[in-house]
Amino acid sequence: MFSAIAPTRALGLLIFDGFQILDAAGPIGVFEMPARGMDPSPYTLKVYSLEGGAVRASCGVSMMSEKLPKDLALDTLVVSGGEGTRKAMADARLLKALQDLSGRTRRTCSVCSGSFLLAAAGLLKGRSATTHWRRSAAFARLFPETRLLADRIYVCDGKFWTSAGITAGIDLALALVEDDLGEDVARRAARELVVHQRRHGGQSQFSVLQDIRLASGRFDSLIDWIRSNLAADLSVETLAAQTAMSPRNFARVFRSETGTTPARFVEKLRLDAARQSVEMTGLSLQRIAQDTGFDDPERMRMAFVRVFGQPPMTLRRQALGTSRSRPEA
Repeated sequence: MFSAIAPTRALGLLIFDGFQILDAAGPIGVFEMPARGMDPSPYTLKVYSLEGGAVRASCGVSMMSEKLPKDLALDTLVVSGGEGTRKAMADARLLKALQDLSGRTRRTCSVCSGSFLLAAAGLLKGRSATTHWRRSAAFARLFPETRLLADRIYVCDGKFWTSAGITAGIDLALALVEDDLGEDVARRAARELVVHQRRHGGQSQFSVLQDIRLASGRFDSLIDWIRSNLAADLSVETLAAQTAMSPRNFARVFRSETGTTPARFVEKLRLDAARQSVEMTGLSLQRIAQDTGFDDPERMRMAFVRVFGQPPMTLRRQALGTSRSRPEA
């Protein structure tokens, strides 16, 4: 149970046609947790849209909303993202309403590509922000006056908080709860949700294979096998045997399907697993190197520096630090 007493804060979630359902549902679920055991409830939460009523998400499911009042004042505004932001960015009424509402709000936040709406409304000029890694290049091109921190889970710059893709809205909401109610309440909320209170590291750990194109599902079972056997011998000969192909033919077809060599693909999977272990566990680097197939910690360190730009221990120290990302000096 949550026992701390706090004033009730008015939260508003802004959605639009084509919003991403988890961008909305994730923060809603987080803000519900403290309210279960506090009296009075620390939050009141309402979902708004320009016209009110049922708003259709990109997945086809609709969420009920209230019509956005002209003189609404909030403690915290959270703007959803989603494919619908592409159209919403051209909605002058929505952008004007967002500008006005932000002026009457203590904190203005966005989830995923919701940062595009904040930027299009002129709210992020001269500030730092983040967004989903897949749309980072477009964001940087459209809003050069905003400093894009593309590898952050979320960024706080003054009253403006922006977060990365989709589930990062949960990370953002937990950070807001911690900002309001303290670390203990945020930790308990995270435990109720069965998520990490602080998910350390940048988006690169979740998009480590973003430059790998899988033309078909031909090697899906092989990839699953590799993930389960990172410490094994994963030479071309071994992988070819798993697919009942000759080494030469396997290497040729694999590169055609993925755009990379088997060796480079295996290293990416090993790096992905090793980075998560470095940041999320207290295992020794020797143990992590062995578990992920690097064998030698020095070999693993060199791969980290080459790919992530930092050695494992630096990433571990960062993971033990604060989760709130502020502009760098």
